[in-house]
Amino acid sequence: MTKKVHIYSDGACRGNPGPGGWGTLLVFNDNEKELYGAEVDTTNNRMELMSAIQGLEALNQSCDVIVTTDSQYVKNGITEWLAGWKAKNWKTAAKKPVKNQDLWMRLDDAVSRHIKVEWQWVKGHSGHNENERVDCLANKAIDELISGEN
Repeated sequence: MTKKVHIYSDGACRGNPGPGGWGTLLVFNDNEKELYGAEVDTTNNRMELMSAIQGLEALNQSCDVIVTTDSQYVKNGITEWLAGWKAKNWKTAAKKPVKNQDLWMRLDDAVSRHIKVEWQWVKGHSGHNENERVDCLANKAIDELISGEN
């Protein structure tokens, strides 16, 4: 039987660029796993991507996955823009290089390892319980980085 996993993902940045963090919550039946990490000098979009990547890469078998994000950039990028970028050799419609190509390629690879990946968007900071949790994890990662704990 195929495992159905829900991933909640969020990224945060203090300054853009600046220190950033990502938080991910994986839910399978009654089991939950929290993951988080930070980078010294990054952008909010990179942290949003990293959160989804880390969640998908943490799964050690092919699953049916629902990824919930508050990032239109991530959701639209993976569901609408990615195929065109790849077809145009990683160029945008304006013929400019795609920003964060390294992470988009990594996300594309992570998605390809799963049976099905569905993408859902939620409005950030709107009281969605799991989205608030992963936002706290992303900020915890930044706090730990700044304080030297991470």
